[in-house]
Amino acid sequence: MNPTLTLYGTALSGHTHRVALFLHLLQLPYRHVDASAAVRRSAEFLRLNPLGQIPVLQDGGLVLADSNAILVYLAKRYAPDSGWLPEDAVGAARVQRWLSLAAGEIAFGPASARISARFYDTGVPPELTHRLADKVLGFMDVALAPDDYLAGAAPTLADLACYAYIAHAPEGGIALDPYPNVLDWIARIQALPHFVAMPED
Repeated sequence: MNPTLTLYGTALSGHTHRVALFLHLLQLPYRHVDASAAVRRSAEFLRLNPLGQIPVLQDGGLVLADSNAILVYLAKRYAPDSGWLPEDAVGAARVQRWLSLAAGEIAFGPASARISARFYDTGVPPELTHRLADKVLGFMDVALAPDDYLAGAAPTLADLACYAYIAHAPEGGIALDPYPNVLDWIARIQALPHFVAMPED
């Protein structure tokens, strides 16, 4: 079967990985197109996403940008009754809270620290990214004390949105040892059927 789904992104992008991981967990065939910085500046790519950001998902004639928006689309389109995006008000709100944290504190904390350490200088002082990373990791550790997953007893989009940049936080000099519940949660995500890791290099 030829996949109708095409994912534009890069292997070391946590934003791309959260979408690729969900595609693997759902066992949806897709085509990956490497979208390096040069590709993202091309007129062809900018027609897909005028902001020049990855990932971008193409599903037939539909083009979607923003990793969290893509996760919501995939859950609604291909796994509507699976629990990945709860239908009840409380469950949906809990997931949305973590999607917001993934785009906020996690992006500007552990993700930013990793970018500065591995790829380029973001201009943000390390003490700021590390302080924000410790704050969000402490919050996560407390949130995971009563539950196996971020939004409750079962995995949801909340976990997929947060996983990559938390699991790879040590690449930015962020220690995870002080957060045992977070470490246990990472292990549970990695034990999910059809899990695929983001490469380290």
